Amino acid sequence: MKNNKRKIAFVFMMAIGIIMFSTVHAYAAPSNTNMPQLNISLGNQNGTPQDYAASIKILIFLTIVSLLPSIVIMMTSFTRIVVVFSFLKSAMGVQQAVPNQILTGLAIFLTLFIMRPVYTQINTNAIQPYLDNKITQEQAYEEASKPLKEFMLKETRQDDLKLFVDISGVDANNITRENVAFTSLIPAFAISELKTAFTIGFLIYLPFIVIDMVVASVLMSMGMFMLPPTMVSLPFKLILFVMVDGWLLLTKSLIQSFM
Repeated sequence: MKNNKRKIAFVFMMAIGIIMFSTVHAYAAPSNTNMPQLNISLGNQNGTPQDYAASIKILIFLTIVSLLPSIVIMMTSFTRIVVVFSFLKSAMGVQQAVPNQILTGLAIFLTLFIMRPVYTQINTNAIQPYLDNKITQEQAYEEASKPLKEFMLKETRQDDLKLFVDISGVDANNITRENVAFTSLIPAFAISELKTAFTIGFLIYLPFIVIDMVVASVLMSMGMFMLPPTMVSLPFKLILFVMVDGWLLLTKSLIQSFM
């Protein structure tokens, strides 16, 4: 055993010595190697004004697309609809039965339906004339903001708008429906939509709370303290909602609240 260990140690030392005294040469790449070059350009010296205008239009389009989620959430009817749907799920106690993706998708399509007249005016008065080079960029912005401001002002409470106008330091006597700034209008519109959605949510909660109270009283009178009242009341909530055609009534009420 000792001889074998000595042989292994001797071989190991010899390998280390060979590695230490051997030389390794590293060769650099020749300097005359043709390396590929990458050139990125957004135009050339012979570009026409039409080419630059097209590039600006593409830039504006990409900017609008990147801001589209914020525009949909803060400047359309989406906020009220999705909050009301959330209250409905909580009132019925079906948080797991109805996926959020379905309600969000329904809210998006209802938003498209409600905002269609506004989009039609924007497309007719701003987008198409600008694409046809009939109006300037500033004129297109003004024409596009008019129907959107009209829709938002119709749904915004005066007290909420006055709050943000006063905070911004602008003279309220000089504010009109045409020149009100989006920086004051958007937050005022958002909190007005939240208040309206909370009011609708309160009205949705009332019948379901009555069902919960009746079921809880019946179970307590029967001595069934271990049986959860919410589990028993859920079928009654569902049958009530189906019998009155709740989805039709709720959707109709939401659409008419903007008309």
